[in-house]
Amino acid sequence: MRILDRYILKDIIGIFLGTVVAFAFLFILIDTFSNLQDFIEKKVSMDVIVQYYLSFLPVVVVNTSTMACLIAVLFTYSQLSSNNEIVAARASGMNFWQITRPALIFALMVSAFVFLVNERFVPQSSLINEQIRDSQIKVTAVQKGKGQALIHNLTFYGMKNRLFFVDVFDPNTNEVLGVTILGHDKNQNLMEKILAAKGKWTGIAWKFLRCQITEYDSKLPNVPGEIRVYDEKLMNIKETPVDFMKQRLNITAMNIKQLHDYIKRFSGSGATKTVTNLQVDFHQKIAFPLRAFIIVLAGLPFVLITASKRKTAALASIAVALAIGFLYYVLDAVGLALGKGGGLPPMASAWLAPGVFLTAALIAIKSKF
Repeated sequence: MRILDRYILKDIIGIFLGTVVAFAFLFILIDTFSNLQDFIEKKVSMDVIVQYYLSFLPVVVVNTSTMACLIAVLFTYSQLSSNNEIVAARASGMNFWQITRPALIFALMVSAFVFLVNERFVPQSSLINEQIRDSQIKVTAVQKGKGQALIHNLTFYGMKNRLFFVDVFDPNTNEVLGVTILGHDKNQNLMEKILAAKGKWTGIAWKFLRCQITEYDSKLPNVPGEIRVYDEKLMNIKETPVDFMKQRLNITAMNIKQLHDYIKRFSGSGATKTVTNLQVDFHQKIAFPLRAFIIVLAGLPFVLITASKRKTAALASIAVALAIGFLYYVLDAVGLALGKGGGLPPMASAWLAPGVFLTAALIAIKSKF
């Protein structure tokens, strides 16, 4: 590694680590104040609070690493540019890629780090964090005397090898709308399909209204057999409203392989909206780690061009980083919303922001360097 590369990397790594620590501290501080009433009302011990925030650290690190990487790189290069070190490097014959090589390598390392943490640590830590929050910290809406929000697109595995899809679940009245239940045998062949327009928990069982039950022959997998229709029917379903709340799908608690298997199992279920949402989340999990590299590549040309013209290069670089990060997150959110709304294919929606920013970065580099 060249001396210049080591010199640049040293500054980038130091700023990056400091920024991640600062972001984590701010998050914990803000979250502590927002949960302070719950901590007091439930008399949560300090040990539980420490465990709660330790379990949340992987999520915080993953979500802040991209912006921390961008700030570190742009701050370092703006300083180099304002001190005319970039001019000297270009005068010696170095091109854009040679000058920015340490930053791009570091951004790739951050992307790989985010991918690894997201796959190995975030799923388990998210489950632990959720368990601590629900069992020992969070004061529920019922305890506060307030109504709970409706839950849309509820999806989960149930007992007897069943898959549940519910369009709307109202935890206040224990009513469900738009129910699809798929029952499978041990070989995952479809054996039963239950459709209901509405359902209500009676206290001991679920009563479904406008219900259709389709049986499938075990000798002819996935071929419909007898169909029975009911205006209303008490169902032999063991899951209670409490189970519905506990078994909500948590995408954060799945790695890419688990989510892929989950989607594969749901494919062909007829719940197209749920499957589409899951496919968008799947492609987002793949695209998410690369954002560090892409927005660094997009920000570097701008900083190298403008920083040498500014006396306040440090502040300008942070402003540029925040602006680029904000625009990326907005475009990413728009793409995901379009994907889940059916406006874009799932893969295109997840890769919209990376594609646009990567294209813009390459055009800027080609035209200015």
